[in-house]
Amino acid sequence: MSEEKTSETSKLAFAIIAVFVIGFAMVGLSKMDTATSEQKEGAAQVTGYAALHTLASQKCPAAIKEATKEQVYFTSETESDKESYLTLKWVGENAGKGGFKTASCTVRTIVGGITELIIDGKVLISKKPMP
Repeated sequence: MSEEKTSETSKLAFAIIAVFVIGFAMVGLSKMDTATSEQKEGAAQVTGYAALHTLASQKCPAAIKEATKEQVYFTSETESDKESYLTLKWVGENAGKGGFKTASCTVRTIVGGITELIIDGKVLISKKPMP
């Protein structure tokens, strides 16, 4: 009879401990999911800017190489509002040997690609985004 009481007491103790563990786990997980709207908005903005930068880094050098037959590597300047557009600028490395002097490439999220490509002041691509 004492073994039965001990067994039932042990079961009850384990059940109480299990309830506490589950409760702490639920509270911990719910705190992880409750990021503020500002945090979520900031994370979305960073993700959007990273995607815009990735798109520009892929499309612009390829377009410049196609137009000038020169490969570009490092930008000399970058302009952006960090939401809707990114402009990358390069200074030509072979300007003295007949290569380009300056190149500017703008990518907009609305269009989803290059909206403006200017090499040595000559506009090669000009797409106006829809209002």
